[in-house]
Amino acid sequence: MFSPQYKITSKMLSLLTAIAEAKAAIGRAKLLPKNELKLRRQALIRMTHSSTAIEGNMLNTRQVEALIANKKIDAPTRDIVEVQNYLKALKYISLVVEKKQAITERVILKIHKLVTTGTLPSEQSGYYRKGPIYVVRRKFGWPDETVYTGPIADKVPQLMKELVGWLKESQKKDIHPIIVAGVAHQELAAIHPFNDGNGRTARALATLVLYERGYDFRRLFALEDYYNKERPKYYAAINIGKNYEERRVDFTPWLEYFVRGFKEEIDDVREKIASLGLKKLGKNIQSQVYLDKDQMEILGFLDQVGKITVRDVMDILNCPQRTAQLYLQKLKKLGTIKQIGKGPASGYVLA
Repeated sequence: MFSPQYKITSKMLSLLTAIAEAKAAIGRAKLLPKNELKLRRQALIRMTHSSTAIEGNMLNTRQVEALIANKKIDAPTRDIVEVQNYLKALKYISLVVEKKQAITERVILKIHKLVTTGTLPSEQSGYYRKGPIYVVRRKFGWPDETVYTGPIADKVPQLMKELVGWLKESQKKDIHPIIVAGVAHQELAAIHPFNDGNGRTARALATLVLYERGYDFRRLFALEDYYNKERPKYYAAINIGKNYEERRVDFTPWLEYFVRGFKEEIDDVREKIASLGLKKLGKNIQSQVYLDKDQMEILGFLDQVGKITVRDVMDILNCPQRTAQLYLQKLKKLGTIKQIGKGPASGYVLA
């Protein structure tokens, strides 16, 4: 049975307390819908760019932003596919959370499939590896160095089953969501269950854990950005052993890095919100331009898919048709969305 060993150090406890305070402040902050959507889109761009860049993708943030807007760019096909894949994986994560699905092996395999479609053979995309795995460091003019050897392939299904089991148990034991996300990230990377795409899947899984457990911070953060800014420190933090057995000894050093990075990213989010807050808006802004959580869920989903219907809102909020229609009518009245089409074929887009 998987039972990660770690200590909550005084430094980690201090950081977690500060994060909780920031979470409350960010949750209370009033932002114009257009500003919140802008920050969410920026976070999506940074998440996607950084998580793929860590693995060698060469696209810049402007190119990633263009792909999100469904624009064509001049870049290597593989780089484009990797970014499009990660965007699909993040959309899937949002759907898993909205539908209140449990995190299962099937969900993790689906994330991997979305991340690697078109870059791995179909028999490897969304399937556990069948052979050995090594992480190799290559230096020009020097022999390759094996920095990590994953567990044998036969052990992978059982190890993944144990990880998913621990995720379920962690909710019953009320383990802090950030600690759970950090452990999930490290453990999946240690198991290295796939032939490729392990890092992206691990980072996406950590994000899913945070979203699922209410630590989404209005989806304005991009923890991957912290890793990408100083990749050597990320590699040094996550490589806590040269094989799977060594990595299981003590998760504390990695968790200290993970929690510190989360605190820095959330501080950045808080600063961005402050720059767009009430002081910048003036006194003539009416309170009704600020939206509640359900309304922002609708706008967030609409921002991702481009068009939304009453049925979509019913599914997102798990509410009756009449309630969904009222939500849409209020958003329309506020001028944040507009209706296109009439009758059964009608829908709504951002204004």
